[in-house]
Amino acid sequence: MTAFFTGTYTAIITPFTADLAVDYKAFDQLIDRQVKAGVEGIVVLGTTGEAPTVHGAEYEQVLRAAVARVDGQIQVIAGVGGNDTARTVEQAAVAAATGVDGLLVTCPYYNKPTQKGLEAHYRAVADAVELPQIIYNIAGRTGVNIQTSTIAALRAHPNIVAVKEASEDLEQIMDVIHQTSDDFAVLSGSDSLTYSLVALGGNGAISTISNLIPERVKEMVDAGLRGDKSRSLEAHYQGLPLARTCFIESNPIPLKTALASMGLISESFRPPMCAMEPANREIMMDCLREMGLIG
Repeated sequence: MTAFFTGTYTAIITPFTADLAVDYKAFDQLIDRQVKAGVEGIVVLGTTGEAPTVHGAEYEQVLRAAVARVDGQIQVIAGVGGNDTARTVEQAAVAAATGVDGLLVTCPYYNKPTQKGLEAHYRAVADAVELPQIIYNIAGRTGVNIQTSTIAALRAHPNIVAVKEASEDLEQIMDVIHQTSDDFAVLSGSDSLTYSLVALGGNGAISTISNLIPERVKEMVDAGLRGDKSRSLEAHYQGLPLARTCFIESNPIPLKTALASMGLISESFRPPMCAMEPANREIMMDCLREMGLIG
């Protein structure tokens, strides 16, 4: 059985104007690029979308704008999360009411719950909202790793259908793939490891660099899923410099800098995100020139 979330999903940025309002015109254009590239979906207001700075009525407005622009052509997944389960449930309900196709639920951060607490947290969201949900495991940002046994237990819930694995631990990724069923998607959350995850039996990626090169990322994932190892590996190495350079500073700082240099957005960040260090900016620009993305 094919997993509900399979293929390439772009963790889309949230563009801001110079005065730090959401730039909906640029947002529409970014979404149009993804639709044209044929990706399976976009993740709106995840880490890459600077979600901690978008809240209240604005959170709902951004999601509704994405759903309206996509108009059913691809899936829209809403980023949801926090370290208070009750508030996460409330946010998930708000997201569901906008018409999104699924939720990406971030592991609770900072307070470092036990595995029992993590399981209870995810079950509470899944019990409250009737949408397909993706567990987001990213210990580097949250301070706690969701263990394979916890993911396997949560798989039993009908609304929990996938995990975004950004642990960067291939041993764990292999265990998760092996210990979950074919209809449970394991998606890469680390661009440099997407090829490996798909080759090991995973289902695709929630990608950062597909903001910049959606067609190439999709080509790599699709080739891997159909068993064309040589084409997938070739595309992997073509995109690897970008996968590395986009993380020389905290995501999405390098990514938004790159998109701005391509003329797609204003180079604007909501604090505490800020402009790149000059030396790192030069590295980013060199990479973009080498890949033919800027002149």
